[in-house]
Amino acid sequence: MKATIQTGDTASDRVVVFDDAPDALWSNPKPLPDARPPVPTFKSAVLPDVVRPWVEDVSERLQCAPDYAAVGTMVALSSVIGRRVGICPKRHDDWLVVPSLWGGIVGRPGIMKTPALAEAMRPLRRLEAESLGGYREALSAHELDAIQREAQAKALKQKLAATAKNGRDMTALIAEMAELREQDKAGPVCVRYETNDATVEKLGELLAENPQGLLMFRDELVGWLRNLDKQGHEGARAFFLEAWDGKSGFTYDRIGRGTVRIEAACVSILGGIQPGPLAHYVREAARSGAGADGLLQRFQMVVYPDEPSRWRNVDRWADSTARNSAFSAFQKLAFVDAQSIGADMSGDIPFFRFEESAQEAFTEWRMELETVKLRADEPEMIEAHLSKYRSLVPSLALICHLTDGGTGPVSELAMIKAAAWAEYLESHARRIYSLALDDNVALCALAHRIQAGDVKNGFTPKEVYDHHWRALDAEATRRAVDGLEALDWLRAEEVSTGGRPSTRCWINPRVEVSR
Repeated sequence: MKATIQTGDTASDRVVVFDDAPDALWSNPKPLPDARPPVPTFKSAVLPDVVRPWVEDVSERLQCAPDYAAVGTMVALSSVIGRRVGICPKRHDDWLVVPSLWGGIVGRPGIMKTPALAEAMRPLRRLEAESLGGYREALSAHELDAIQREAQAKALKQKLAATAKNGRDMTALIAEMAELREQDKAGPVCVRYETNDATVEKLGELLAENPQGLLMFRDELVGWLRNLDKQGHEGARAFFLEAWDGKSGFTYDRIGRGTVRIEAACVSILGGIQPGPLAHYVREAARSGAGADGLLQRFQMVVYPDEPSRWRNVDRWADSTARNSAFSAFQKLAFVDAQSIGADMSGDIPFFRFEESAQEAFTEWRMELETVKLRADEPEMIEAHLSKYRSLVPSLALICHLTDGGTGPVSELAMIKAAAWAEYLESHARRIYSLALDDNVALCALAHRIQAGDVKNGFTPKEVYDHHWRALDAEATRRAVDGLEALDWLRAEEVSTGGRPSTRCWINPRVEVSR
C-alpha cells in the first residue's frame, strides 16, 4: 500500500493521501468473534416457588428480560431477612453468613429496567407505607402522653422541692422522675426498609434504629460507585465495604453529630446500570487498581442479559393472586420469629444449618469452587468475584428456604436452587468483566463503526476515540486496531508527516460498508 505526502507552503499544510490498494492485495476479512461472552436464558425454577408466578407475570406484562425482576426480587428478599436470621454453612463451625446481597441490572436505556425494579421493590414499599402509617399513629399518641408526662414532671418537681425543704427521703420521687424521662426518650421508631440517597452518617443513624438492615436503592449505580471513588470519600467507601457482610458494628464520632453506635451495619444494595458507563468504570477500575479492594466484586447479583428477541403487546391487569402471595412472603419474613421456625438461638444472630443431604451438596459445590474455579489462573478481578460465592450460595439457599416457608435445617432443594443461581450469575459476571478484560468488545465495536460508514478509509485511532463511542476509549481503540488488522479487516501504517508519526488505517475494500 502506498502513502503519499503532499506538502504546502507551511508544515501545517502537509496532507497525507493514501492510494487505494487493488482488491487482489487483500485477503477476505475473517469473521468477527463474539462481542460478549454468552449468558444462558434465565430459568425461573431457581426462584422461591411462592414468588415465581409474580416474577413471571411482571416480566410478561412489561415484556422485559425476566432476569431483571428476578434479581430485584432476590435482593429485596435478602434485605428483609437481613440480620433476622443467618446460616452457618458448615456442620461443626461457627462461620456465619448473613444473607445481605448487592445486585444490579445492566441494560441500555428503554428496555424496562426501571419498571422491572419498581415492581420488585413494590412489596418493600408496601411494608414501609404500612410501617409509616403505624408510626404516625404511635407518634401522635406519644405526643399526647408527653403532655401528660410534662404535667406530671411539673408536679413532681414541686413535690421534690417540698420534700427537700422538709428534709425527707426523696428516693421514690427521684426514681419516678427518672422513669418519666426514660418514657420521653423511648419514643416510637419508624421501621424502615429502604433508603435512596442518604449520606453515610444519616445511613448510620437509620441503621442504629433498624439494626436488622436496610436496602439502599439507586436508580443509577455507576454514579454512586464514582462518588465513592472521589477524594475525601474514603470513609464512606470503607463503611460500605464493612456493611456488606452484615455482621460488623460501626461507630461514628462526628463534631456536631456526636457519637452514633451501630449494632451492625447491614446494607443491601440494588439499582440499574447502563452498559456504556459500566464498561468505562470497570476498565478504569481494572487499570487504576480502584477495584482491588473488592467493592465491585461485592455486587454478586449483577446481570447483563441479552435483550428479548421478540416483543408482543400485553395489556392486562396484574395477577393479583401472584402479587398478594409474594407480598405475604415478604410480610412473613419481615415479622419472622426465628425461634418459632427452628433457628438455633445460641448466637448473637439466630441461624440455621443445612440438612444432611443439603450439606453434602454444598460441600461438593464448594470443593469444585476451591479446587477448580479458584485455581484456574483467572484474571484477578474474576477470581476475587468468584471467591465471594462462598457466602453467596449459602445466602441464596437460606433465602429460598425461608421465602417458601421452610422451617428447621435448610433443604436440599434450596441448596440446588442456590447452586443453579451461582452458575447462572457466573456467566453474567464474566460478561461484565469482559468489558475490561476482553479485547473482543472493543474490536467488534470498531468493526461495527466501520461497517456503518462512521469510520472513513485512512482513519487514525485518535479520530475514533475522540468520538467517545461506547467501548472505544484510547487504549481500547488501539487494541481494536491491532485485532482487526490480525483479522484482515484493515492495515495500519505509521506515516511520518514531518512531526510526530501518525498511525493511519486502511479498510479492507472487501468489508461490506454502508454507503
